Amino acid sequence: MKPITTYLSIVLLTALIIFSSCIILKQQDKPTLFLIGDSTVKNGKGKGDGALWGWGSFIGDLFNSEKINVENDALGGTSSRTFQTNGLWDAVLAKVKKGDFVMMQFGHNDSSPLDDTARARGTIKGIGTESKEIYNPIKKKQEVVYTYGWYLRKFISDIKAKGATAIICSPIPRNPVKDDTVVLANDDYAGWAEEVAKAEKVDFIPLNQIIKDKYAALSAAEVKTFFTEKDHTHTNEAGAKLNADAVVEGLKKLKSNKLTSYLK
Repeated sequence: MKPITTYLSIVLLTALIIFSSCIILKQQDKPTLFLIGDSTVKNGKGKGDGALWGWGSFIGDLFNSEKINVENDALGGTSSRTFQTNGLWDAVLAKVKKGDFVMMQFGHNDSSPLDDTARARGTIKGIGTESKEIYNPIKKKQEVVYTYGWYLRKFISDIKAKGATAIICSPIPRNPVKDDTVVLANDDYAGWAEEVAKAEKVDFIPLNQIIKDKYAALSAAEVKTFFTEKDHTHTNEAGAKLNADAVVEGLKKLKSNKLTSYLK
C-alpha cells in the first residue's frame, strides 16, 4: 500500500502546484491600475491613520477585481520631484507592464521650498524647461531641480515606454470653508496638470474642478463634514470616498480610455 500512498501524494501535490500556477498566471494576465501621488491619494499606510484618508484607498472598490488589479503606491509627503528622486517611481515602474494603467495626482507638496532642511521637496513653478541647481540639505549633495511639468512629463515618458497608459488627475482641492463660507479658489497646479496632459496627449481628469463643483452645491456645514479639524488638506473617510467617486466620474467622461471597461 505504501507505493500507492506515495503515488497519490505525488498526484495531489502535482495537482496543487498546477492549480496554484494557474491562479498566479491568471493574476498576472490581468492589467493593473497603479496609483501614484501624495497623502491625498494614500494617507499613512492607507488604513485611516488619524482618521485621515486618501481617495486611493477606496477607488479599488469601484473596479471589477476579477478583471483588473488596483495598486495604491502613493506616499504622503511626496511631490512630483521626490517621488522620483527618492526611488519610489523606479520601484513602481519596474512592475508596470504593457496594457497597465498609471494614474497620477501631484501638486500639494510641489509648492514647498526647493532646498529647506525639513523636506527639500519643492519643484519650480510652471511646466517649462527651467532648472536650478541647489544643494539638497537632506541628501547632502547637489541636485538639479526642474519644473512641476518637467517631472510630470518624465512620468508620462516612462509609462509610454512600457506600453502602459498614463492618466493625470489634477490635485484635489483643499478644505474651501473659510469663516463658514465655501470659498472656491483657482489652483495653479490643476491648470498646469491639464496643460501637460494636453501637450503630451494623455488623458486628463479635472478632479479639482469636479470636486469643487460638488462643494459648490453644498453648504459650508456640509462641506466641513468631508474634512477633519486637524488641517485644511486631508479628507476623512467620507471625503475620500467622495473624491474616489469623482475620479470615476471624470474617468467615465474620457472618450476612449480602456480603463472604463474595468469599472463595476
